[in-house]
Amino acid sequence: MLKNLFQSPKDKRTTPACEIRRVSLNGKEVAYTLRRCRRRTIGMKIDSDGLTVRVPSRESLRWVESVLRNKADWVVKNLDEWEHKKSGRLVWEEDAIFPLLGEPWRLATTAAGVMQMTRATVNPRVGDRQLKLPLPSALTARQIEKIVMEWYRNKALACFSERIALYANKLGVALPQLRLSRAKTQWGSCNALGIVRLNWRLIQMPLNLVDYVVAHELSHLIEMNHSPAFWQTVERVYPGYVAARKELKRLG
Repeated sequence: MLKNLFQSPKDKRTTPACEIRRVSLNGKEVAYTLRRCRRRTIGMKIDSDGLTVRVPSRESLRWVESVLRNKADWVVKNLDEWEHKKSGRLVWEEDAIFPLLGEPWRLATTAAGVMQMTRATVNPRVGDRQLKLPLPSALTARQIEKIVMEWYRNKALACFSERIALYANKLGVALPQLRLSRAKTQWGSCNALGIVRLNWRLIQMPLNLVDYVVAHELSHLIEMNHSPAFWQTVERVYPGYVAARKELKRLG
């Protein structure tokens, strides 16, 4: 009975319940996992493992791939977004790349056995800026994570404090309190008490995007909403904010 579960009524040949296939979508070769199961409609899922397509057991490959081509824009867009997310993940090991203000920095070991952070260039082991970390070269992933996170925290506090002071002066508002956040869905926030929270991950982004978030949150000290008046306030101190907003959304 199990052998006959996925047999076609026409030719009685066994169809694999799961297989890896490839299809050309918008000129790009896309690999996908095809799963045949007991369902009435096609289902598509894109995650860190790529594209998975679930289809009724007796549907033809021609039909499956025609559906994928009809959904090509959605598939390619979401696959690209997942690739971007994976490339942006922090890896806690020597030689890993850690972005700072849009520039790549590499964690390396000096000849003296000292860990340091150098800005990656054409030659990834040479940099014109360094952060020396007086620690032994043999570190665990957890130790490296702690070091890099402290490095990020110090850089974020220094950079964000400077940009907040700049935009508070432009807006003519009192200097707010700054706190770093680890929010998963927000770059920043501002409350009626004058406390601005900025996501530590923002320090990985180029300075113009840091400035947009700072200008956005400090504008809430004048307009605690997203009304037309609020966006006019943002525009006054950060002209062209729309492009920065789109770029931050794309990178985020």
